[in-house]
Amino acid sequence: MVSVKKIVGSSLFKVTSLNSISVIIKLLIGIVSSKVVAVFLGAPGMALVGNMRNFFSSIETITTLGFQNGIVKYTAENKDDEDRLKRVISTVFIALLVSSVLFALALFIFSNFWNNQVFGERNNYGFVISILAISIPFYVLNVFFTSILNGFGKFHKVIYIAIFGNIIGLLISVILIWKLNIAGALISIAATPALLLIVAYLYFRSLMNVREYIHFRYFDFDVIRNLSSFSLMAFVSGFFGPLVYLNIRNNVIEKLGEEQAGYWSAMERISSNYLLFISTLLTVYFLPKLIMAVNNHETKKVFYSYYKTILPLFIFVAAIIYILRDFIVKLLFTKEFLPVEDLFQWQLIGDTFKVASMILGYEFFAKKMTLAFIVTELMSLGVLYVSSILFIDVYGIEGIVKAHAFTYAFYFLVLGVYFKIKMKPVGSGY
Repeated sequence: MVSVKKIVGSSLFKVTSLNSISVIIKLLIGIVSSKVVAVFLGAPGMALVGNMRNFFSSIETITTLGFQNGIVKYTAENKDDEDRLKRVISTVFIALLVSSVLFALALFIFSNFWNNQVFGERNNYGFVISILAISIPFYVLNVFFTSILNGFGKFHKVIYIAIFGNIIGLLISVILIWKLNIAGALISIAATPALLLIVAYLYFRSLMNVREYIHFRYFDFDVIRNLSSFSLMAFVSGFFGPLVYLNIRNNVIEKLGEEQAGYWSAMERISSNYLLFISTLLTVYFLPKLIMAVNNHETKKVFYSYYKTILPLFIFVAAIIYILRDFIVKLLFTKEFLPVEDLFQWQLIGDTFKVASMILGYEFFAKKMTLAFIVTELMSLGVLYVSSILFIDVYGIEGIVKAHAFTYAFYFLVLGVYFKIKMKPVGSGY
């Protein structure tokens, strides 16, 4: 039996413990911010906030060129090769800066058009889009610095940045919602992530001298070509994913009303909070492990570690969340949101399948399995969109969470079969 001392001393335990603190802070902040949104904005306001979050996610993918996981991979692989590392860092920095500025201009100039696409013509939040445009280059640089820290295995610093970001985000959002209502909530989503640049830069500067590693003479198109597969993968999930959710929510608004859309947005908000632990841990710990795995045996060890520790823990937590769903809704929101309780069962079932499939999905990024990722991701998004449209007509708002469960059960099955075939030893029988 593995000793307690050995477990406590392991890198996974240390990272998990610090990540747990980060998640707890995030959850506490989520409780406060959700309550503020519920009290001041109600269910219709929650729906608009959901649309803004989905739009921001899509913009994030485009402006970062989908390089995040690629930066982690090539930083991790070249951290001992100074010349190659300089080429990676300089090329990515220049490419991200140029793309973010160009796209920021497109957002700023056509802010009214984007307002109509995201919030509808009946709402006038073009100025929020303009604020988002101004903050985009700063946010992209924050992502750049954080990804390099992650690639160097500086897990603690990455998590500290997340903690500072959550605290800053809460303070700004509460003040803005209190003063400006819905507009304040939307502004906080647009502007807050950019403020983290200061924290990320300070940590990055302690790792290396920026001037030594970033210069035009190190720009290398080969780096861009190597990162292109990551761009394609990130674009499919990071752009089309939020776009699908945005269209689903607009469909709910059209068929069932803003109030029902607000209930689903509230359920999404709860789900994103408890899934934060998994996604953060995958990014800062398991992704670098998958990247460094040189054969199927080592990759399977990473999978086994995840399924032995993380998945059972999530299932236990999910059961607790379901039992306490009435308390959670009342704590996070107001009595207006009590219908959200009916959405928990199928949301949690779907999230369990989602957690089971996430480690497999990260293997696509770790090994640059571009085509397989794009095919499976588009397939799952298509299933989600079609099943949501069909299920809403039959089950009402509960149809969305049933579609969510159906989609991720299907997705997990597809990935499981794919990797079982992919990792089968050559020459072995069935």
